[in-house]
Amino acid sequence: MFKLSAMASVPLEPISGQRLCISWNVSISATETGRHSHVSGITVNKTTQTVESAAAGGAFHIEDVFPLIEGGRFPVKRIAGEPVEVWADIYRDGHDVVSAALVWRRERDREWRREPMVLHSNDRWSGSFVPEQPGRYVYAIEAWTDEFATWRRGLELKQKAGADINLDALEGAGMLTKAQAGGQAATSVIVKQCEDFLQTGDVAPLLSEELKEAMAEGQSRPDVTRSALFPLMVDRPRARNGAWYEMVPRSQGNTPGQHGTFGDCIARLPDIADMGFDVIYLTPIHPIGHTNRKGRNNAVTAAEGDPGSPYAIGSEEGGHDAVHPQLGTLQDFRDFVAACEQHGMEVALDFAVQCSPDHPWLKQHPQWFRRRPDGSMRYAENPPKKYEDIVNPDFSSQDAGALWNALRDVVLFWIDQGVKIFRVDNPHTKPFRFWEWLIREIQLRDPDVIFLAEAFTRPKLMQGLAKLGFTQSYTYFTWRTQKWELEQYLTELTGYPERDFYRPNFFVNTPDILPYHLQGGETWMFKSRVALAATLSSSYGIYNGFELLEHEPIPGREEYLDSEKYEIKVRDWDKPGNIKAYIRDLNRVRRDNTALQQTSKLRFLTIDDANVIGFTKESVDGTNTVVAAISLSRDAHEFWLPLGDVQTGAAGERRNVVALENLITGERYALEWGGIRVRIDPERDPALLFRCLA
Repeated sequence: MFKLSAMASVPLEPISGQRLCISWNVSISATETGRHSHVSGITVNKTTQTVESAAAGGAFHIEDVFPLIEGGRFPVKRIAGEPVEVWADIYRDGHDVVSAALVWRRERDREWRREPMVLHSNDRWSGSFVPEQPGRYVYAIEAWTDEFATWRRGLELKQKAGADINLDALEGAGMLTKAQAGGQAATSVIVKQCEDFLQTGDVAPLLSEELKEAMAEGQSRPDVTRSALFPLMVDRPRARNGAWYEMVPRSQGNTPGQHGTFGDCIARLPDIADMGFDVIYLTPIHPIGHTNRKGRNNAVTAAEGDPGSPYAIGSEEGGHDAVHPQLGTLQDFRDFVAACEQHGMEVALDFAVQCSPDHPWLKQHPQWFRRRPDGSMRYAENPPKKYEDIVNPDFSSQDAGALWNALRDVVLFWIDQGVKIFRVDNPHTKPFRFWEWLIREIQLRDPDVIFLAEAFTRPKLMQGLAKLGFTQSYTYFTWRTQKWELEQYLTELTGYPERDFYRPNFFVNTPDILPYHLQGGETWMFKSRVALAATLSSSYGIYNGFELLEHEPIPGREEYLDSEKYEIKVRDWDKPGNIKAYIRDLNRVRRDNTALQQTSKLRFLTIDDANVIGFTKESVDGTNTVVAAISLSRDAHEFWLPLGDVQTGAAGERRNVVALENLITGERYALEWGGIRVRIDPERDPALLFRCLA
């Protein structure tokens, strides 16, 4: 037998951050195994102390968090506007119901944002949030005992078993009085359901789904436990996707022997934009030193008129914050940046932390440089290579802090001129702690800035640079030629944890590297390599002259003969036999298909031909799937392209692929028996690219 009389007083506008103020008098008569119980005069208000849960004091375990780099030492990388999915094992002792949420904010903000996490199985939870703007963020996981859900579950079990629930109902109502002020909607639900129970004595209002949701938001959480804070770097889309064109500015003119200008570079932009490139990357544009200037083909002594290497930075005309006078003025450079923007392209500058012996810093800050026992300046070396025209700053000097600040100010100077992308020369030869500091300093000021690490070195050093903050990284793609090599390397780059911190940029060649497989000058090989680079990686690049099939090497070496690092070149950019139209088609396909604008969602296909590599790529949202088959030899190939288990579509709407559309010709082919038989003639086109249709 149950009897309840109530008088309730409930404020409808609770103060944010305080408990609801609910006061009532309750009289209960209950018959329970022949005994009489009486409770009266219960009063609860916002000053009532919270009773600590049994789980308080660190009873929660939050483990195996994903994504995480080195236990949270380095930031995970993501793209603005896309979900950041987080998984973790969350558990505690006992049988109480656990709730969890993701909390996140920009690193310099104070206010946290919160998203619920969902339990899957075996104490594995997941949740996601969407940072809309680039920047440095932190996120954490919170877990707490959901006391109301625990009470509700127990009451329902007792009710199902036919047990008396009168006191349990009263305990549940008491929990409502301790609810913290959540949102207005949750507060209204809690107040209404509490009033309904008090006025009727019916337990149904306490078991309603709307009250369950409202209490999940507004109830007290005395044992809430927060994990450590984990770093996250959110970049703009260009950080993950782009087609780079590397040019040597002084070689963009039309007159043999005449130094090119920024005006000449502007004149070349329509041609480069027509090929579909997104980024124009310039080798150093600064004044070039005279002391120990290199001659043609890296000769130790320069002849009259030799321009020297642009990497020998600095002269009496300025250093890292100046432009070479023969290129033009600083305003001319700004005009170039503006012209690139008009063509839908960005400028990337080479940031080389090295100096000519004539650099102003050697006179202004001699303490920044190291000398040999005889007092002479120590020039740069990478035995057996010698760079007599270059000296390196001494990062171990007693004035290293000032050096760090000066280098940071160089980057900030060029950001002020409109540059947001920097390709960093040989970063692995400078202290890692410097790069971590510099990148953080810059990105806290301008999160749109992108840093590309040019480091062809040991794998762990390359990975270390990516972890500490470099946005993109050069790779070993330049030397991966066999099918098994490519599959093995891409499997590594797209696996965990590399995919969360290492964004590859596949350059097919550079001013320093003419790989052996290009030295034959075969058109099919140039096409095959650029197709592989443009489709396997969402970021790739070519060095000017690749489109003209330039391939003359220094005999026995992977270097260009008559390299324009040491001389000025003039080219016919429409030279017969060029592959500009081919590159244009590749870049058009990349822009039209979001599957090719990311690298991680890559899957290799089993093709029974050692000289044909096949794979699928899928967009981040799953709505675009591309299939590629690329020849690795000059021979014609006929083979079966297996696609029986390939699906496309957003989550919850996945469907099997039923047809393919050729992305170059527009032709369509229906799948039969889970695949299609195709033929590649490398002399015509070594790559087949299809969009999947469902």
